[in-house]
Amino acid sequence: MAGRICLLVLVALVTLPAMADDACQALGGVALAHARVESATMQPGLDFPARGDRLAAHAGAHCAVRIVSHPTADSDIHVELWLPPVEAWNGKYLQKGSGGWGGEVYTYALVTPLNRGYATAVTDDGHVADDTAGFTVGHPQKIRDFGYRAIHETFLLSRRLIAAYYGRMQRQAYFVGCSDGGREALMQAQRFPNDFDGIVDGAPAARWSHLMTAFVANARVLGHAPLPVSKLAAIQKASLAACDALDGTSDGIVDDPRRCRVDPAAIQCNDKDNDSDNCLTAAQVATVRALYAGPVDPVTGARIHPGLEPGMEDDGSSWRLWVLGGEQRKFGFSNFADLVYQGQGWDPETSDLHRDLVAAQQREAPYLDAVNPDLRAFRAHGGKLLLFQGWGDAAVPPRGTIEYVQDVGHFMARHDESPNLDDFTRLFMVPGMGHCWGGPGATSFGNEEVPRAGLPQDADHDIVMALDRWVTQGKAPEQLIATRTMAPAHSAARTRLLCKYPGVARDGRCVAAGNPP
Repeated sequence: MAGRICLLVLVALVTLPAMADDACQALGGVALAHARVESATMQPGLDFPARGDRLAAHAGAHCAVRIVSHPTADSDIHVELWLPPVEAWNGKYLQKGSGGWGGEVYTYALVTPLNRGYATAVTDDGHVADDTAGFTVGHPQKIRDFGYRAIHETFLLSRRLIAAYYGRMQRQAYFVGCSDGGREALMQAQRFPNDFDGIVDGAPAARWSHLMTAFVANARVLGHAPLPVSKLAAIQKASLAACDALDGTSDGIVDDPRRCRVDPAAIQCNDKDNDSDNCLTAAQVATVRALYAGPVDPVTGARIHPGLEPGMEDDGSSWRLWVLGGEQRKFGFSNFADLVYQGQGWDPETSDLHRDLVAAQQREAPYLDAVNPDLRAFRAHGGKLLLFQGWGDAAVPPRGTIEYVQDVGHFMARHDESPNLDDFTRLFMVPGMGHCWGGPGATSFGNEEVPRAGLPQDADHDIVMALDRWVTQGKAPEQLIATRTMAPAHSAARTRLLCKYPGVARDGRCVAAGNPP
């Protein structure tokens, strides 16, 4: 009898993987509208080595499906879908957004959702990127693919293949993205409100046309009065002196930069200083003021985009990278030279800011800007939206995210019979965090692609798990607990409460915050 049981177990161990392999390969024969499965293979596991800031990671067994879609003659959208074994599937689907200009099927982003039991997918947004918008020149449909279509196509194709593989549809579908992925997240809620039941949206580059114009404006300000990197430490020191203690704790973290007034003239050089790294020239004072204030349209006088916030100027992921490191310049210049003006000789030295903004609003905003505040259909679908934003973000200045959430609230109050924004949308501001993750504060709360070893993984500490609990159990997050994985000498707190906006953390609890001055 024991021998028969052992034999049956052995047969099962041999048969089940073979069945899974057959089911995976069978996906190659699934008929798809204007798309085809390029390959479908069982992977026993996949290792990703550490690279730069990226942690080493291991993805468990899965069926890896590669798909190419051509919704238009000029479209070439590539998708990779990972399907966990039947017994490991949690019955849910999680799609990841892209970053920058997209252009890569970034499968590293799929490791964590796969290991948590999700069917999970990512797309290259319809092109191969070279870190510029060159793919758009002469390809108007690729602009649309990048703007919104590739993400929706990925959802539709994944849904079809999930049903074919498991014999049933997913119970819930989630989207998680930051930066351009955050813009894509809002595009989904606005244009395709029935696709996803829940969205985690970080630092959304939502007002793309205005953000790119602001990048060009900042580059021009710096061109007129350059700001050496060596002076950032003095600028940050002055910011912290003015702002750090306003929350009652001197910890090197600015709780809410809107509550302080920083004047770079406080460190303007005098004759004795003679333009050292500890002070700013009069021209540099004007430059820093302009960066804080944000650019304005020279014709209308309207603000183009909110400016940068004080407190993390010298951080490697903030001003050092985005402002003085050239990232803003790179994105802004390519956006206008390639996408807006289609390689027709746009010159940043002679360009006109007002004309450029008007051109961007005409030629890219209809496809890339994700600023529609009407989320009634997403709410009616039962969708839940969790946003997060670092206060030290120099790529997507944080007030823009706050303004979008406020716009949604105002719209819903005017047009919805039950206008309580908290019912489906919540924002968490993160002090001491730069773009999407990283910085001197407590900045790990499920927002990183692969969580660091030892971090709690539950709905109180992980924003994706908090979303899932909200969707499946109806428990909306009032707060999250972020963990500090860096150890700057001036920051003592290991964890920090992140409070539902506009609340703030005081003495270990979230309290209501008054309006900033």
